Amino acid sequence: MKQTWLIALAMVAGPLQAQQLPTVTLEEAVRRAQQALPTVVQARSSVRTAEAQVRSAKGAYLPSLTANTTGATNFSAGPSRTDPVTQQVISGDRTSTSVSMGLSASVDLFTGFRRGADSRSARATRSAAEASLTDQEFQAALSATQQFFDALAAQQLLAVREASVKLAEQQLVISVAKLRVGQATRSDSLRSLVNLGTAQSNLITARSDMARTQALLGRTIGVDGRVQATDDSAFYQTSVVLDTTQLTQEALARSPQVQAAEASAMAANASVRSAKAQYFPTLALSGNTSWSGNNSLDYQFFASRGLTLALSWPIFNRFQREQTIENRLAALDNAEAGAADAKRNVQASLATQYAALDAARARIDISHTSIEAAQEDLRVVNARYQAGAATILDVLTSQQALAQAQVDAVNARFDYLKAKAQIEALIGRHL
Repeated sequence: MKQTWLIALAMVAGPLQAQQLPTVTLEEAVRRAQQALPTVVQARSSVRTAEAQVRSAKGAYLPSLTANTTGATNFSAGPSRTDPVTQQVISGDRTSTSVSMGLSASVDLFTGFRRGADSRSARATRSAAEASLTDQEFQAALSATQQFFDALAAQQLLAVREASVKLAEQQLVISVAKLRVGQATRSDSLRSLVNLGTAQSNLITARSDMARTQALLGRTIGVDGRVQATDDSAFYQTSVVLDTTQLTQEALARSPQVQAAEASAMAANASVRSAKAQYFPTLALSGNTSWSGNNSLDYQFFASRGLTLALSWPIFNRFQREQTIENRLAALDNAEAGAADAKRNVQASLATQYAALDAARARIDISHTSIEAAQEDLRVVNARYQAGAATILDVLTSQQALAQAQVDAVNARFDYLKAKAQIEALIGRHL
């Protein structure tokens, strides 16, 4: 009766029914993330804004042209009067309507080199925006890759935990059977039951982790709800050998983070030159032509034209120029410091990921050996237990060692893949 109760208690926490979830490959996850993540959308908007700024800077060399037209009706009320020439009586209550139209144009002939500095600043800003977009696309790819591998690892860990539960259930059945025939003690059955409870608890945690990682993957790629990651045998090829010295030099030359920071520094430098242009005079040429007429002359239009050459030189503007220059010099210092720090950050991050990649590769090899050894040890211990030469504690210890070796293998594989993805995001290309 007690043995039956033990088996029934062990089977209470059965596996949950697997949900039918949408699946996604790594390539599709990366593509969706680059379309859905707000950081990438904002970076694309910044590129469009920067391109408009470049067009505006080029347009500063072109003349401006304005067309205008006016129509007015004037009412005047007052006493009647006599025209001194014609001696005609002019009514004081009369209406006069006039119409005018014209064109005006102006062009800056000299701006103290401000337009050139603004053009260089706009081009550098566009380069920084484009580099930032590339960086955000790789960061989106990195985020999607990490979430994808987290979900895939959780799915594989769930399979490991399910296998552990099956082993524990089988061991409980064996312990109960041996207890019935008097070849084992009641303690063996209780230990097997505790071991099964631990395995089921780990399985519940694995299910929870899988649901969490699949939900995060769905959010990252812009899909409502959970998404299942599709496995691929190509993920587990660890034969990539990296020339770390050459790769670091390449990263410093083409890393999107470094390129964006350096372009921002160039834009800040050009902005300083633009502010210093306020010390120079400006020379502008403007002209206009207009036509006007009114009802008293049957709307006969008369033309008028004008041409103006203006020189403007602000001698003193209450230190506003100096304040502008100091503000932009401070921004330049910050941008140059940011560019230098971006290089150091890339170097430090690459060194960290190189070490993580090598460590993960070594752990993969060790975990494969550990799994083979643990499987053989469990086979031997089970045989010895069946023969009465080993205790239940030996069997349970061997089962736990096998489960841990399998978990370590899964973690090592995906630590390797995530370290590789980090390196790709830093250098701006796929390995």
